[in-house]
Amino acid sequence: MSNNIVIFGGDSHPELVARICANLDIKPSQVELGKFSNGETSIAVRSSVREKDVYVIQSGCGHVNDTFMQLMILISACKSASASRVTAIMPYFCYSRQPDIPYTAKGAPLVSKSRASATSTPVGNESVNSVDGVAVPTPSSLSSQGHNDGVLQSTNTVKRPGEDFPFKSLDSAIRSTIHMEAPTPVREPKLVKTGSMSRIPMISGGKVSTEVNNDAKELFNAQNSGYKLWIVQAGTLIANLLTTAGADHVITMDLHDKQFSGFFDIPVDNLYCKPMAQNYIQHYIPGYEDAVIVSPDAGGAKRATAIADALELSVAIIHKERRSQLLKGPPDATLTSGVPLSSKPLISHQPGANPGLNKTNSSSKFIQTTMLVGDVRNKICILIDDLIDTSYTITRAAQLLKDQGATKVYALATHGVFSGDALDRIKLSPIDKVIVSNTIPQDRTIKKLGKSRVGIIDVSLVFAEAIRRIHNGESISMLFEYGF
Repeated sequence: MSNNIVIFGGDSHPELVARICANLDIKPSQVELGKFSNGETSIAVRSSVREKDVYVIQSGCGHVNDTFMQLMILISACKSASASRVTAIMPYFCYSRQPDIPYTAKGAPLVSKSRASATSTPVGNESVNSVDGVAVPTPSSLSSQGHNDGVLQSTNTVKRPGEDFPFKSLDSAIRSTIHMEAPTPVREPKLVKTGSMSRIPMISGGKVSTEVNNDAKELFNAQNSGYKLWIVQAGTLIANLLTTAGADHVITMDLHDKQFSGFFDIPVDNLYCKPMAQNYIQHYIPGYEDAVIVSPDAGGAKRATAIADALELSVAIIHKERRSQLLKGPPDATLTSGVPLSSKPLISHQPGANPGLNKTNSSSKFIQTTMLVGDVRNKICILIDDLIDTSYTITRAAQLLKDQGATKVYALATHGVFSGDALDRIKLSPIDKVIVSNTIPQDRTIKKLGKSRVGIIDVSLVFAEAIRRIHNGESISMLFEYGF
């Protein structure tokens, strides 16, 4: 390599940084990383980067917010020091998998209760319409309020923007007489949006209807206290932060959502672990010739099929449906189908009532229905996924495969996040071996599960080759096909 390249490594994965530099036959540049006593990130660059090609390696793991802030400060420091180009290398891209709009546990979007017509509510001696809890006077009530020869008696009326009729103010002591013609109600065409027309949830802002019983309210408050109307998507923000910091190029691996690269206005190279995963299966899984590649959910079917086609193996898919005992949502919400939410559970809480339904926890708030498509009896099964986070999906899939007669179950994923008690769950599961790449440090995984139960795929070579080719102005398209 030339002397015009500089590689900095954050503190999220120093072992991977050392491996990448060893493959490039260079040493990582000196940088001091630390924190002040108040928790602010402290960085001191000890190498000159003027007019040099700089690569900053930082995986989005561990204390994610600290590591991401460290990455941005490093990029900004190099850009301010007149680096010719700064490339951010994020083996695992943080904030790349987030849920979409609010939805029920069954998967249906939430919409508010439909009100076919406004209800008439008497107020004193007047008749007014009530829409969403707001009193709207009717034309008849306006004409009856002392309307004589074009004179309308009102009680300090206030006209709200966008409303056709005046509203009573709270101060009824002040009265005035105004001369105006009787308003003629104009019926504007109303667009009625049915639940099937949009997935955007509409939650009523008024008080909860009295038709909803108190049990449903209490259960909603207990189980849905964290309910948010809209879930913030951080993709654009993360992209803007990196580009504003000064990144000219981003290299990552196996984005959870390939469309995530569309948030960026700079080049994004999404490398694949598929070639290395195929190589591991061929050399480290005995009897793979008769194995079955299994996708733990429908979303990963394309990924599993690609590997199965390359290895000429059969494919199986697990279809998963997660349903709630009590449909989630505000007590006055309905599904898009118009079915109101019920306060009664979908099934009884008796243990063993239906062996095909797997409950996610002891409170039986959700029920899990899984269905296997494919034949796995007396065969080795290899579960393929892009990442393992809480491990709920992968452990349930492994249990289903064992129940269907699989002899061994391997779980292979690119990113092993293993948040919370995921490792404890895997340790008690029927998974024979977990295979993940070293985009995230796996020291805790090996310590928890043991070396015999953990396989590591080294991705340092493919990142090193990508750096070498980009630095020399060569194409990296062959990395997408062969890995290196």
